[in-house]
Amino acid sequence: MIHTIKALSTSTKTLLAALGLLSISSVSYATTVQIQTVLGDFEVNLYDKKTPETVKNFLSYVNSGAYTDTVIHRSNSKFIIQGGGFKYTGTPSVRPPLAAISSRAPVINEPVLSNVRGTIAMAKIGSNPNSATNQWFINLTDNSANLDSQNSGFTVFGQVTGNGMAIVEAIAALKNYSPTNSADLGNFPELPLRGYNSGTISIDEKHLVVVTGVVVLNPSPDTADGLNPPLSKNKNDGKKSSGGSTGILLIASLLLLVTARRFRFTR
Repeated sequence: MIHTIKALSTSTKTLLAALGLLSISSVSYATTVQIQTVLGDFEVNLYDKKTPETVKNFLSYVNSGAYTDTVIHRSNSKFIIQGGGFKYTGTPSVRPPLAAISSRAPVINEPVLSNVRGTIAMAKIGSNPNSATNQWFINLTDNSANLDSQNSGFTVFGQVTGNGMAIVEAIAALKNYSPTNSADLGNFPELPLRGYNSGTISIDEKHLVVVTGVVVLNPSPDTADGLNPPLSKNKNDGKKSSGGSTGILLIASLLLLVTARRFRFTR
């Protein structure tokens, strides 16, 4: 049904940014990035012109090195793989040994393009369209009928190119952790592991699908001009969801009053 993961609340600086008192800037724009994993690397073309704020937000994490040594924390072979939010703690006794990375202020929703196979999109909080921060997912199949409209649509901001989906599919083919004691899953019911068969194990880096880095290969926002991604099937025709002042106040309230945030969507 739904997948729920927790991330720690951010600092006062993030709150000010959500209120518009601070701004987030990235070092550069890029159309082509490479996501490097322990199972191989794959390239992603970013849609700088169609989803500028989302690309800027994603690159702010790339340029700061925030995605280095994060893990793919969710995998469903008929749906998506998801990453960008957690790192290995180095403490195998913690079940599972993952901790949330720091996130910045949420980015405005830009549901312009469709969640078809091979696209990369932003995860966000349920019932809050403008809540995406650092977590992203890759569509393994055509999820447009669901994700183009759910929660005002999930923002697609790029697509995997070349033979990159072979790497993505290899990740999706891994078995998910299914310990004897379900409490060992924590908030990660679909955690893919390498070299795993079944039962409870002591999870460490040799089991996790580690994203060793995300790097910019081409800093030009024009290199993806030849791509023709399908438009969102959202009933709002892919219009951006600004949320207005009410949305900003909601974000501020969440940052002040909630110590854990939940990113959820259904398949």
